[in-house]
Amino acid sequence: MTDPADTTPPSPIDPELQALAQEVFDLARSGDATMLAAVLEKGVPPNLRNERGDSLVMLASYHGHADAVRTLLERGADPNLRNDNGQTPIAGAAFKGFTGVIETLLAHGADVEGASPDGRTALMVAAMFNRTAIMELLIAHGANPNARDADGVTAGDAAARMGAGDAQARLKELGGS
Repeated sequence: MTDPADTTPPSPIDPELQALAQEVFDLARSGDATMLAAVLEKGVPPNLRNERGDSLVMLASYHGHADAVRTLLERGADPNLRNDNGQTPIAGAAFKGFTGVIETLLAHGADVEGASPDGRTALMVAAMFNRTAIMELLIAHGANPNARDADGVTAGDAAARMGAGDAQARLKELGGS
């Protein structure tokens, strides 16, 4: 029987289930595609999210595991599922510089323009960090080099602010402002 004076709300998730979910999130972070496939086949939802809203695809993308991302997407995970901050897996991969992950996400329907709530796109993120190969990949898949975020900043502006000269030059060559 519970103490009537205890005002602590009961945990909505069984601690054992929570520990199991943490193990699944760790599989995504470590890129264990084989084990991810096995747990998904046992019934783990492919769009399982952690307490920050990060999906398995987000975690695998952010940690650079293209094979794990592919495994998840082939089993029904959403390539565009945003976390609680409104960030997409493609933007996370652009931030970290994982070209192979971005290729995998795009091949499985990721929105190349999937902007965060402030309007920042993966192309803008890639430009900020001088990731020209990723910029070229995104533009080849339809990213708009002249898109503006909520403050009116383009990918070229973002590159200029960060001193990413190669990105600025390449964006001009590719038709960006």
